Amino acid sequence: MIRPRQRYSHLSLIEWTEAVLVHGGLTVLQAKDVARILVEADLLGHTTHGLQLLSPYVKALAEGTMSTQGRPAPLADRGSAVTWDGLYLPGPWLVAEAMRLAFDRIAAHPTVTVVIRRSHHIGCLAAYLREATERGLIMLLTCSDPSVASVTPFGGHAGRYTPNPIAAGFPTTGLPVLIDISASTTTNGMVNRLHRSGGTFDSEWLVDNQGQPSRDPAVMFTDPAGAILPLGAADQGYKGFALGLLVEALTSGLAGHGRADVPSGWGASVFLQIIDPTHFAGMADFRRETGWLADACRTAPARGPGVRLPGERALELRQSQMMQGVQLHHDVLDALQPLSNNCGIALPAALTAAH
Repeated sequence: MIRPRQRYSHLSLIEWTEAVLVHGGLTVLQAKDVARILVEADLLGHTTHGLQLLSPYVKALAEGTMSTQGRPAPLADRGSAVTWDGLYLPGPWLVAEAMRLAFDRIAAHPTVTVVIRRSHHIGCLAAYLREATERGLIMLLTCSDPSVASVTPFGGHAGRYTPNPIAAGFPTTGLPVLIDISASTTTNGMVNRLHRSGGTFDSEWLVDNQGQPSRDPAVMFTDPAGAILPLGAADQGYKGFALGLLVEALTSGLAGHGRADVPSGWGASVFLQIIDPTHFAGMADFRRETGWLADACRTAPARGPGVRLPGERALELRQSQMMQGVQLHHDVLDALQPLSNNCGIALPAALTAAH
């Protein structure tokens, strides 16, 4: 039997999440950024990387593996190129701080790039993009976790790096294009969710520890563990493997800290770049080109419902959920209720039940 999925006001979820994070030890300013990004992920439909992450974040705070004091340590600052040691401070807050710095400097520089070593986990990458596109800017964001190795290189069957998401947003004459993909066939979050529920993947996106293709997330929990295949799986996975390596170079490589240092804590190496089209051929020409291409893609002959641009469905869902309430996945509610009990902070009242 499918349980009804409750709807909640996104504003009440943000307020409640802030309170839980402050109770856990974050400052009010840190908690505001983290709460906003987590709920934004659920608004966009990225349910494995929204409030699903709140319990592990609170656990990291309790264990002291997520820092709360101070600011990132500057390692290099050349105006348009900045490197920070994030000191395992809250990832969404660090990325938000990097974005604020980039927005402040973009008037003086065509591009501003911030790389961060030793950030804590940064959540859903798509959740950051609108803030840039609404300013008429292009944003590139990617990350890796040097302490985790769950994705196999193409041709192998043991993990060597992480799913390594790649996100980008840019304005058009209409809705912005919002890209958020992984360089792997699936994510660690989805592996964990299906393993908890006893489900399997629709396709053979994993390999077991003998190199046999598998749909069963249980192969990731053996000793030795299996691995997630690169984007493209057994047939075209060399493409995802190449993208995964690029992410490692942009994140841990540019930050100067990563897998070679054998870190043990859950975290992230981060690459963030803001680009202002006005410094190049100009905003009018940029939007003319991106708008033309967006329209051309949408009107391409198609079977079925037609073409949607990256992020279009997520933005429509976001608008709907802001008006009607956020539907929280069962997995998320199952994690939030004990967290609410432990903190003594009651969950917001549900608006409606929706199937």
